[in-house]
Amino acid sequence: MEFRCIPASLSSSLGACDTVAIGLFASPQNGPEGSSGPSHEGGFEPLDPALAEALGAELEPWLRQRRFKAKPGECLSLQRLGQQPGSVILVGLGEAASYALTSLQEAAAAAARCALASGSEQLGLALPLAGLDPAEAAAAMAIAVRLSLYEDQRFKGEPKARPLPQRIDLIGLPAEASNGLARVEATCAGVELARQLVAAPPNVATPQHLADTAASIAQNHGLSLKVLERADCEAAGMGAFLAVAQGSDLPPKFIHLTYTPQGGAQRRVVLVGKGLTFDSGGYNLKTGGSQIEMMKYDMGGSAAVLGAARAIGQLQPAGVEVHVIVASCENMISGGAVHPGDVVTTSKGKTIEINNTDAEGRLTLADALDYACGLEPDAVVDLATLTGACVIALGDEMAGLWSNSDGLAEALLTAGAAGGEALWRMPLRASYKKGLKSGVADLKNTAPRPGGSITAALFLQDFVTKGLPWAHLDIAGTVWSDKGRGLDPAGATGYGVRTLVEWVCRGASSGS
Repeated sequence: MEFRCIPASLSSSLGACDTVAIGLFASPQNGPEGSSGPSHEGGFEPLDPALAEALGAELEPWLRQRRFKAKPGECLSLQRLGQQPGSVILVGLGEAASYALTSLQEAAAAAARCALASGSEQLGLALPLAGLDPAEAAAAMAIAVRLSLYEDQRFKGEPKARPLPQRIDLIGLPAEASNGLARVEATCAGVELARQLVAAPPNVATPQHLADTAASIAQNHGLSLKVLERADCEAAGMGAFLAVAQGSDLPPKFIHLTYTPQGGAQRRVVLVGKGLTFDSGGYNLKTGGSQIEMMKYDMGGSAAVLGAARAIGQLQPAGVEVHVIVASCENMISGGAVHPGDVVTTSKGKTIEINNTDAEGRLTLADALDYACGLEPDAVVDLATLTGACVIALGDEMAGLWSNSDGLAEALLTAGAAGGEALWRMPLRASYKKGLKSGVADLKNTAPRPGGSITAALFLQDFVTKGLPWAHLDIAGTVWSDKGRGLDPAGATGYGVRTLVEWVCRGASSGS
């Protein structure tokens, strides 16, 4: 799929593609000051006169007849037999006052899906910048098109042919905006890898499979790799991680990828991903309504950091050394599985009373975070499908962000916005930590139900070196979409890759 920035006006570019998508703003709900109702009888802002003339006088009446309201993502397709372009897609942008980079991406994704359905080979996107940076807009549109057209047919017995548009013209963008396209291929490939890992069934996406994926990334993109086997983890004292792993017949894998920039590094950061390739809940078994059949996606954090590693290896950002850590295993039931009430010792020396075997992710992350801090980084960011409580609080469109550093939190929020991934900062309220007190160990792995996502983050913070900038992203709600949303088709979203890549490519700032 080729993307081009075309500086020419839309009216002069109509013949270059077989399909052109044109963005239309909705009329403001209250119309001009002192009036009520939309400012334009059609519910959308009128077309540019030159464009309306080029497309035909019947277009606006046709749109009104079809009750087109230009709502965000709303699409209408007009077939024009014997004319160029043969198909015109009208895409709603919502009201101009609320137009933003995410609006542009949503419109580009909607247009791409509509063009795919009509069999388009060359698609022209004529979407307004409305003050947006041209290079950022070009990248946002290109990413939206590619990711929205993604489909995973690996496990179909008879995959369906699905020809994609081969060329996408970004109409009205200056030639220099093409600089923004440089990161598109690598970023999208990273997101697609993450989607494939999350979507793969648990008999395929095993801890060994994640280790093999890391080996492929290292070989193809110049990263170094170290995989700690069970005996290595035992020698390192990783009692919490190994306690979770001990119920499965599949051996655990502790994966450590390293990207080293040419010319030396000014900063060192660690990305840690939760890597539970299947979570039965252990002896606190997941019961009806708990979506046990979907627990293949409990390794969404590891998928995100591995996808980011692939993209970073391809992009070769300067000045930042990046370590990627995944403690991967299954949480299963067997005669050797961990019991509720067991006490384990972490590599940090802290003891944990396991009062719930279905709060296993934080146990694996405890040892992973301690290992990460031992690398003496400038910042650590972990991603995990950690709590259902975060889904209840924030829904499925944004991830929760906890951090002990305002600078790091702001940098990640900025990177998320630039990458089109929503984050919401949540509190690390120290007084809630009393719920983690144990009578037999240093702490227990779950607190009472209220504030469950906060106490989970507080548990993780206990394994981070004091004063080290750290952030925790709970992506439990965003890792999967049952029906599809925005740039994401139904299924695995690859959430987190774009945020991490943006953050690293912007220098991995933590405000320090």
